[in-house]
Amino acid sequence: MEANVIWKNQLSFTTTGSNGMTIPLTADPAAGGDTEGIEPMELVAIGLAGCTALDVISILQKKRQDVTAFEVQVHAKRAVEFPKVFTDIVIEYIVTGHHVEPAAVERSIELSATKYCPVQAMLRHSCNIEHKYSIKNAI
Repeated sequence: MEANVIWKNQLSFTTTGSNGMTIPLTADPAAGGDTEGIEPMELVAIGLAGCTALDVISILQKKRQDVTAFEVQVHAKRAVEFPKVFTDIVIEYIVTGHHVEPAAVERSIELSATKYCPVQAMLRHSCNIEHKYSIKNAI
C-alpha cells in the first residue's frame, strides 16, 4: 500500500492512493485550512465506516439477507488537548430490507468488529468503540 501527499498551497494538499485515486486534503478552517478538502481525522472516520461497511454488507449477503439499502455512520468524539485523538466512537449501522434477521445483523457486526476490520482493530486499542444498529422494513 502506498500513499502520497502533495502540497498545493496554504494548508491544502492532494493525496493519492495506490490505485491512483485522489482526495483533496485540508486542515480545519480555524487552523488555517479551507473547505476544499477533507481533514485527516475525517479520513480515519471514513476509513472506519468504509471498512466495516464492506465487511457487514458482504456477510449479510452471504447470509442471504434481503438488504435493499445500507448505511454506516461514524460518530466520533475527540480529546480537547493535542493531539486530539478519538476518545469515543459510535458506529451506527442502518439496514433496510425485507425480513432482515436481527441475529444476522448482530453477527455480521460482531465479525467485522472482532475478526475482519483492520481499522477497528487498530482503533479499539486507543479509544472506546460502541456499535448500534437499526433495521427498517423496505416499502
